[in-house]
Amino acid sequence: MADRARSVSIEELPSHLLIEILSSGRLSAVDLACLEQTSRIFRGSNGVFPLKFRSLVDYVAFQLCDSHPIYRHLPSNARKELFERCSCEWKRVLRFLQAVEQASDVVETSAGNMQITTGRYHTLLISDSSVYSCGSNLCGVLGHGPYVKQCVSFSRISFPIASQVIHVSASHNHAAFVMKSGEVFTCGDNSSLCCGHGEVGRTIFRPMLVEALKGFPCKQVATGLSFTVFLTRQGHVYTCGTNVHGQLGHGDTVDRPTPKIVESLEEAGCVVQVAAGPTFTLAVMTDGTIHSFGSGSNFCLGHGEQHNELQPRAIQSFKRKNIHIVRVSAGDEHVVALDSSGFTYTWGKGYCGALGHGDEIDKTTPTLLSGLRDHLAVQVCARKRKTFVLVDDGSVFGFGWMGFGSLGFSDRGTADKVLKPRILESLRGHRVSQISTGLYHTVVVTNRGFIFGFGDNERAQLGHDTLRGCLKPTEILVQEPLHEADPIAAESN
Repeated sequence: MADRARSVSIEELPSHLLIEILSSGRLSAVDLACLEQTSRIFRGSNGVFPLKFRSLVDYVAFQLCDSHPIYRHLPSNARKELFERCSCEWKRVLRFLQAVEQASDVVETSAGNMQITTGRYHTLLISDSSVYSCGSNLCGVLGHGPYVKQCVSFSRISFPIASQVIHVSASHNHAAFVMKSGEVFTCGDNSSLCCGHGEVGRTIFRPMLVEALKGFPCKQVATGLSFTVFLTRQGHVYTCGTNVHGQLGHGDTVDRPTPKIVESLEEAGCVVQVAAGPTFTLAVMTDGTIHSFGSGSNFCLGHGEQHNELQPRAIQSFKRKNIHIVRVSAGDEHVVALDSSGFTYTWGKGYCGALGHGDEIDKTTPTLLSGLRDHLAVQVCARKRKTFVLVDDGSVFGFGWMGFGSLGFSDRGTADKVLKPRILESLRGHRVSQISTGLYHTVVVTNRGFIFGFGDNERAQLGHDTLRGCLKPTEILVQEPLHEADPIAAESN
């Protein structure tokens, strides 16, 4: 009879095998930190990896950084600066890279994968590949059909086919959903043909497949005011809808009823992220440049002038200073960007302190936010006269117009201005993983899967049916199981 196989402890595994196993998986920086505490083999140096690394975990963190899509495209000077900004710790570099990636996508929480996005008077939530909405169903943006006027709690959206949702955008008057398959569904106000279904000018009350994008799998969408930007997995950009200011990027002001590729961006390189303001578009390239096009009002295009741009134009101030941008967020009248070293830049209309420089002066080109120089930012978020910055320790800074309490500072009036970045003390006990702000309300997701909202709740956009508003972050209790909308009950609210 063969001897029963002896169990092997982790300390007995060869180091090269451990490195191979750990480097091939999708471990987070938190996972590596936990491993470091479990066994001495992860803390010491045993000659298997280069001496410049402090431990096996340090070496594995470097390997994971080196293969990360953001780090892979950084020039050597940007890599060096990021490493130094992270106190020369590869685990912190990895934490930064993963946080930046997830903050604009689905975040991994202990309660499952989630993404939150806020619109004018509504909120959408992805939870484990299903999507839910609450608030006002004006123009059909909630996706629950024509008889639902309002949802007072998160209600699951049904799709024509069973599929997993990986990204959602619903900033203004319509919504767009990206599936795991790469297919895109849209719903909402289609009078401007922004939903991409051809000459179908009626309101679309339930998610409908964008047939024109078949064969072009997408990974991200950005919904502007009556136009839509689609980013494919290959890094190409398609746009459709209204084009009065050239926000579609095709070199003219002709509306497009179906998605059309932005050819000049294709020539410029590969796009990694897109953002849409009310009448302008921003595209972040793999080489760290930002291209902007559309309305030049309020200097939102970042070129130092207010002319409309009918085609994508690179923002030169970043290129001249060798600043590598990784993410950008478009507000209604201003823009905020994040570079590869965790620094934050703002430009556009400075009204109410939305730019965070201690005044209300407009900035015609991107300007470094000195008030956050000592913090490593991982997400930037802009909307109506306000801005939020999430830093790598999970803290949130806000500035701009309080707007019905949507900045989350309970000691300030609902119409006050916060001219410089200020930390949200009420969220200090939580590690925030993602933040989204709408017209007058804001919602955050923590690393444990808790959801907090603050600001206006007149239309139940915070998922509460009894509160008119919240001056400080208030937990949104999502009922289990998350339910589909009840047309009769919803219409009566």
